[in-house]
Amino acid sequence: MKHRSNDWLVGAVIVATMIGIVAATLFLQEADLGEKRQGITARFRDVGNMQVGNAVVIRGVRAGRVKAIELADQGWVVAEMDLDEGIALPKDPVVLIQASTLFGEWQALITARDAAPSIRDVATQLADNAGAPPNALPGAVLPDIAQLTTYAGGIANNVASVAERVRTAFNDSAALELRASIRNFSVLSNDLARAVRVQSRNLDSIAIHVRAGAADLASTTEALRRTAGRADSATAMGEIGRIVAETERASANLRQATDRLNALSASLMSTEQSLKSVITKADGVLGKVDRGEGSLGLLVNDPSLYRNSDSLLVDLRVLIQDFKKDPKRYFALRVF
Repeated sequence: MKHRSNDWLVGAVIVATMIGIVAATLFLQEADLGEKRQGITARFRDVGNMQVGNAVVIRGVRAGRVKAIELADQGWVVAEMDLDEGIALPKDPVVLIQASTLFGEWQALITARDAAPSIRDVATQLADNAGAPPNALPGAVLPDIAQLTTYAGGIANNVASVAERVRTAFNDSAALELRASIRNFSVLSNDLARAVRVQSRNLDSIAIHVRAGAADLASTTEALRRTAGRADSATAMGEIGRIVAETERASANLRQATDRLNALSASLMSTEQSLKSVITKADGVLGKVDRGEGSLGLLVNDPSLYRNSDSLLVDLRVLIQDFKKDPKRYFALRVF
C-alpha cells in the first residue's frame, strides 16, 4: 500500500509539472484560448528586429500580437497580425514598426497615414507599392535608438571636423587680417559718410533745379491751357470751319491744276512724237542731200556748179557796175 501511494504521488507531481509547463508555455506565447481574433496583413521592405509574438498597438493600447513573418515575392516581407475581437482600425491605416523599449523589444503600431511621422524615409516606404502583395496594409520601419545614435555620431564627427577647420582657419594671422579688415571697413565707412555728405549737397542743388523745372512746367501748362482756351473760342466762332472750307477749296484748285498739268503732259508727249517724226524725215532728207540725190543734193555736192555760180556772180557784179555807168545803153527812151 505504501508503494502504491508513492506511485500516485509521483504521477500527480509529473502531471502537475506537465500542466505547469504547458501553462507557462501558453503564457509566454500569450495564447488566448477560446478568444476570437481578426487577422490583418501588412507588407514591408524590411521588418528590422521585429519577431513573432511582438505586440500590436493601436493608439497606445495593446490590441493584438504578430502571428507570423514571411518573405514574399519581389523583395517584400509579409507580417500577419492577430487583433482582438471588435478592434476598429483607423482611417487609411498604415503599420509602423518601432522599438518599444531600450532593451531591444519591438512592436507594430497601427495608425492613420496622416498621423505618421514626417520623415522622408518613412514616407518613401509607405508610398512604395511596386509589386506589393494584395490586401496588405502599407508598412514602414521607424529609426531605432541604434540608428539615431549612429546618425548622431556622424553629425558629431561632422561638427568636430567643421570645428577643426574653423580652428585651423582662424589662427593668429587670420585674427590680424580680421583686425585689418575691420580697420579698412572703418575707413570705408568714413569715406562713405563723406561721400554721402557731398552727395546730399548735390541733391540739394538738384532739388532746386527740380523745383525750377517744376515751375517752368507749371508755366508751360498754363500757356498750353490758354492756347487750348483760344482754340476752343476759335472753334466756337467758326474760324476753324472757315479754315477747313478754305483748305477744301485750295485742295480743289490744286486738283484742277494737277489735271491741267496731266493734260499738258499728254500734249507734250504728242508733240514729242510729232517732233520725232519731223526729225526723222529731216534726217532722211539731209541724208539724201549728203549722198547727192536730187537737185539740192547735186547743188550741194557738185563743185562745178559752185564754180559756175561764182563766175555767174562775178559777171553779174560786172554787169551791175556797167549798168550803173551807162544805163542808156540798156534802155532806150523815146518821147513823142
